Amino acid sequence: MPPPPHQKPENVLKRAHELMGVGQSQAALVLLHEHITSKRSRNVPITSLEPVMLLLVEQSVEQKKGKLAKDALYQYKNISQNTNIGTIELVLKTFIELAEAKVKNAQVKADEVQSSLETTAATASIDDLEASETPESILLSTVSGEQSRDRTDRAIVTPWLKFLWETYRTVLDILRNNARLEIMYQSTAMQAFEFCQKYTRKTEFRRLCELLRNHVQTAAKYSAQMHAINLNDPDTLQRHLETRFQQLNVAVELELWQEAFRSVEDIHTLLNLSKRPPKNIMMANYYEKLTRIFLVGENYLFHAAAWSRYYNLLRQSASMVATGQSKKSDSPATTEADLSKAASFVLLSALAIPVISTSRSRGALVDIDEAKKNKNSRLTHLLGMAQAPTRAVLFRDAMSKGLLKRARPEIRELYNILEVDFHPLSICKKISPILVQIGADSEMEKYVLPLQQVILTRLFQQLSQVYETVDLAFVENQAQFPEPFQVTRDTIEKFIMNGNKKGDLAIRMDHATGVLSFDTDVFSSTKAINAGSSSGSAESETSSVQRLQNTPSEIVRTQLTRLAKALYVTCQYIDPSVNEARVAAQQAAYARAKAGFDQEHRDTLARKDIIAKRKEEASQLQAAKEKEDATRKRIKAAQLQEAENARLAQETKERDEKRMKAELDRVRKAEMAKEIAALKLGPKTINIDAEDLENLDAGRLRALKLQQLEREKNDINEKMRITAKRIDHLERAFRKEEAKKLPEDYATQRQRDLEAYEKIKAQTLKDAEAKHKDNVELKHRLTRLVPFYDSFKENIVERRHDEFEKRRRDAEKELEKQIAARRKEFRDRKAREKRERAEQDRILREEEERAAKEAEEKLAREEKKRLEFAELKATREKERQEALEIAALQERRAEEAAERRRKEKAAGSSRGVPMDRAESGSGAGTRPPLPLAGAKLGWREKEKLRAEGKEVPAITRTESPAARASPMGRAPPTERVDSNERPAERGPPRLALAGGKPSWREREAAKSGGAGSDSAPPPRNLPPPMARGRSGRGEEEREPAPRPTPASDSLKPSGGAGKFVPPHLRNKS
Repeated sequence: MPPPPHQKPENVLKRAHELMGVGQSQAALVLLHEHITSKRSRNVPITSLEPVMLLLVEQSVEQKKGKLAKDALYQYKNISQNTNIGTIELVLKTFIELAEAKVKNAQVKADEVQSSLETTAATASIDDLEASETPESILLSTVSGEQSRDRTDRAIVTPWLKFLWETYRTVLDILRNNARLEIMYQSTAMQAFEFCQKYTRKTEFRRLCELLRNHVQTAAKYSAQMHAINLNDPDTLQRHLETRFQQLNVAVELELWQEAFRSVEDIHTLLNLSKRPPKNIMMANYYEKLTRIFLVGENYLFHAAAWSRYYNLLRQSASMVATGQSKKSDSPATTEADLSKAASFVLLSALAIPVISTSRSRGALVDIDEAKKNKNSRLTHLLGMAQAPTRAVLFRDAMSKGLLKRARPEIRELYNILEVDFHPLSICKKISPILVQIGADSEMEKYVLPLQQVILTRLFQQLSQVYETVDLAFVENQAQFPEPFQVTRDTIEKFIMNGNKKGDLAIRMDHATGVLSFDTDVFSSTKAINAGSSSGSAESETSSVQRLQNTPSEIVRTQLTRLAKALYVTCQYIDPSVNEARVAAQQAAYARAKAGFDQEHRDTLARKDIIAKRKEEASQLQAAKEKEDATRKRIKAAQLQEAENARLAQETKERDEKRMKAELDRVRKAEMAKEIAALKLGPKTINIDAEDLENLDAGRLRALKLQQLEREKNDINEKMRITAKRIDHLERAFRKEEAKKLPEDYATQRQRDLEAYEKIKAQTLKDAEAKHKDNVELKHRLTRLVPFYDSFKENIVERRHDEFEKRRRDAEKELEKQIAARRKEFRDRKAREKRERAEQDRILREEEERAAKEAEEKLAREEKKRLEFAELKATREKERQEALEIAALQERRAEEAAERRRKEKAAGSSRGVPMDRAESGSGAGTRPPLPLAGAKLGWREKEKLRAEGKEVPAITRTESPAARASPMGRAPPTERVDSNERPAERGPPRLALAGGKPSWREREAAKSGGAGSDSAPPPRNLPPPMARGRSGRGEEEREPAPRPTPASDSLKPSGGAGKFVPPHLRNKS
């Protein structure tokens, strides 16, 4: 059966408009929702379904049915996300625009209602225009002055605001974790931020931030899904960063500092994931928001660090814009005024860092201290710093960048007063005008209170350098600040107690006499009370505060250090050898450095080349990795697309199966309904409920039908029995009455039958006689026509006989012709088959002859090759025998040379004098080079010939046949010698180090050579001569050893190295 007509989108749209026209908008919305969420709509074209969806969204907004719209939008996204993304964006934008328009209309309506209420109240409640202010109106205005506006907004605007907020949430949930809808997702998040900022919806902003955070987490969790966003994509990450920066801006505007800090953490996490460096203007906004967050949290240390990072970014942006490395639109404003303002804030925020920490001391709360360390570590990472900032580090960094020149004059003067000058009696008087100027600036006014803490700290630190006891009234008089920044006596006492508690101050207060006593105990250490605690002083002991003198406790604490320094200076004056040894060591170090400068320079250049090569290799590897990642991504995308196509095909197949199954069920139910309707015909029917059709199967229906048939059969049988009984009784009564009248009826019937018989007999005889008479007359009439018939018959037979004979003769001729043609065709076929067989026999015979000829030629070639190989084998065997003889001769010569070397060594050791190879005679320590063919003379041989005054020949050594022999023809391995002679023959040259002592090998050699003498050999100053073969080291200090002339007269070269030369050519050469 075809689907009902209302299932088509056009019919649904028409029906919805009809319902809306008669005022049934809710029914129209339900109809549209059912059509969108129906399974039939999955196969409907998107172009037909889009108008239905737009009307559904419009009616959902009109009736505030957000849940129906959400379900329909989810279903619509699943239908169209693989084919048409633009329609999803169009529907969602329409949804948001309609909701925003409703909010605006509600605001306009609320304003109109409020204005009308005010106008009515102003005109209707005033009886006397001259006395408009009555006691009742005053009381009513105090009770419900602004509440009427709130009630109006709550009744009209708030429901639409809530609906708009649910709209944003619904759209964000639909668009999340979909790379194809990523741009729409980010723009919707921006609109949601604007909504929260415009209507000051702080609670909704917190929920929105948490919602976006959860979306990012789920995106990382379900990154393997189809169309999932990839946070490793630079464009996607850049869009997320822009959204988080907008979130940070809105959080700061709404003064939601915790959400702002969480937004900063989100931005920092995304920056760590990003492979593309962020824009400078975004990072400037990031650090500027961090300064505001830290200032609100009264974390002045990291507030100053954030200002420092902001100033460094401005300087870097200015230099990059000046050199053309960055666009001006991507960089923050870097004018001189901006840099001066940033420098002033950097210096002022650093000065406002409290010297005495205002947090609780550690005490027994170790967990609190550990938590603070973790917090500082997190904040340090957020600022992108390698280590946690300190007050001294910030000042040192500011001075290195020349911030004093750019800062405002009053800030520069404040720095000099607090950190450079020493004036305990006038510090507050000098700073008071500066505080007035800072308090007049709305942006710098926030730093006055922390600056007071720093001023009081410097006041007490400098007073402790001058006085031991001071009057509290004197201190109160010194700590005078301009209005409205005055400090009371209680504030000063609280500050002193806090400083003592932290260990930064050591002051005793006597309330009876009103005297402050500075600590003079030589064994007390104000800095060691909370040593290592992160809650102690904010500056190090080597602070920039000018000191007149050290305190007694500091003198006692540093006396051992001062004693060590004095003793060191005294030793230098008393013992000049210490200076001489130090100077000698220094000069030796300089000499070593100078000697190794060239080598170090070469090593540096080599290392530079290696680094460049490694960078190039790393870049190539990175490029290959990126290419591989791109290939893998493409393959993965193709696989995902293939999986998606398979999934769509499977879903289509399942939908078709479900549709077929539903159609079969529908047909089955219709057939069952017909059968049940047929069973229900008649006065007695089966009671079957229509709701039981779902549970009714064919077997049960067959059983019901059999039951119905059995019931009908029983009823019929019962009726037949009753009828038969009644007929039986009636028939018996009829027969009893009939028996009485049978004889009379028999006689009457017999008489009627006889009369009818006689009548029929007379009629039959009459008809037979008339028929016989007619036949006789017809015979006499036809007898006259017999002669004419016989003559006509004879003529016909004669004419047909001639025609038959003619046709018979024609047929015989045609038959003979066909027989001759068939015979000729048979003979031709036989002749053609005979010729084909003869041709095949000829081709087969030729192929056999050719194969036999090729086999004979192959045998001949193999025989020829075998003979050549045998000849070559014999030649090679002869050459191998000659090579073996030459190798044996070479081995005997090597043994004789080794025996000669052993004798020379034995003679040298008996004399106890180390012998140089150059003096040992024939250079036995160096193996003579093999006379290889084509090998040139080495540089040692050439130098030797030049030293002897001979001409260096331009010839090359020829190759010995032993060079091509087996490994047996190689020179024998050099005999292992004792370790005492190893440095002279094989070891590297000794370094001539100043003051070097003889090694244990030299001492052992001296003992064995001197026959047990106790005198040790002198320290080696020069490296022993070397004669290693072509080692490249120590050639300048030794004379080249004479090399034995190879016995080339007994060896005949055979030609090129490794090349076979035929015997006839060899004999010619």
